[in-house]
Amino acid sequence: MQIVLLGPPGSGKGTQAKILARQLGVPHISTGDLFRQHLHEGTPLGVAARRYLDAGTLVPDDVTESMVRARIQEPDARVGFILDGFPRNLSQAQHFETILSDLERALSVVIYLAVQRHTLMMRLTGRRVCPQCGALYHVQFNPPLTQGLCNVCGAQLAQRPDDREDTVATRLSVYDAETKPLIDFYRQRGLLQEIDGELPVDAVTQSIGGALAMSHD
Repeated sequence: MQIVLLGPPGSGKGTQAKILARQLGVPHISTGDLFRQHLHEGTPLGVAARRYLDAGTLVPDDVTESMVRARIQEPDARVGFILDGFPRNLSQAQHFETILSDLERALSVVIYLAVQRHTLMMRLTGRRVCPQCGALYHVQFNPPLTQGLCNVCGAQLAQRPDDREDTVATRLSVYDAETKPLIDFYRQRGLLQEIDGELPVDAVTQSIGGALAMSHD
């Protein structure tokens, strides 16, 4: 199974990708993890990416695409993969089709986790982290025993800059502009399976399993 997971920030893509990777025995490929790996190892692609990051500019699509191309050719990904965070825009999606064609491979299915904007805002802005031990909480879904304090070490919980309301609104607007067009792109190719991402985690996993079974028939 060669799967792309689509969905806005806060839709649960990362959570579902990890579960699916375990169930299917294929790697979960996150572009964020790829960047960190290449930067840490100082690969030619990592060096190229760092030049842009150090200059405060976006890493060009071709660098990201090259990282993905190299990763899906590694032995563990030859039986399949779950891509999380790529493609991010139409240009990447089109180039990814070329990459797969060159490698004589094809996507099995594109899973789109649909979540309403107000739910995304609630999920993302409610997250809290312990600056001391890194424990994660949510003011509504996973609150600490004592408001504002970590259960583990008692430190004052903090909100990450990325989870502040204005930052979240910007991230969602960027998603709408760049990534949302991929929904129609893959729908037109008969690959898209839309899943209700507002359901509990287990129910979302079950729905994805049903979608994969349908696409595999």
